[in-house]
Amino acid sequence: MANKLNSLAHTKWLCKYHIVFTPKYRRKIIYNQYRRDLQGILRLLCQYKGVKILEGHMMPDHVHLLVSIPPKISVSSFMGYLKGKSSLMIFDKHANLKYKFGNRHFWAEGYYVSTVVLNESTIRKYIRDQEMNDQAQDRLSVKEYEDPFRGR
Repeated sequence: MANKLNSLAHTKWLCKYHIVFTPKYRRKIIYNQYRRDLQGILRLLCQYKGVKILEGHMMPDHVHLLVSIPPKISVSSFMGYLKGKSSLMIFDKHANLKYKFGNRHFWAEGYYVSTVVLNESTIRKYIRDQEMNDQAQDRLSVKEYEDPFRGR
């Protein structure tokens, strides 16, 4: 376990968090060009704060992150920073989004966070498999919208 610990001047620490947050109104906005830009922006902002992204995935309507946050930064202050700065940066990069989101509110209020210690591998697998599960659910739900009288 010693090789997994991080250190600051006088502390050894192992603080990992599973975080999920969504765009405002859970709009399915995290697609092609926005997805790539958001990934770069989130990586850059985490790097500025000394936060390591251990695992992450962008779904069409939410973001999963497994991060290691130093104990000198609280999770709430980090999330305020991450969501605030990333929304400003995405609106600067894509000016057309301000018409959909107005007042530079890209992310919805709040987020989900849980601590991770012993079940890290389970959470990593969950984050990786989340998209496949959602796609399977979408394939099942498409049948509802097909017209049974067309023969397709």
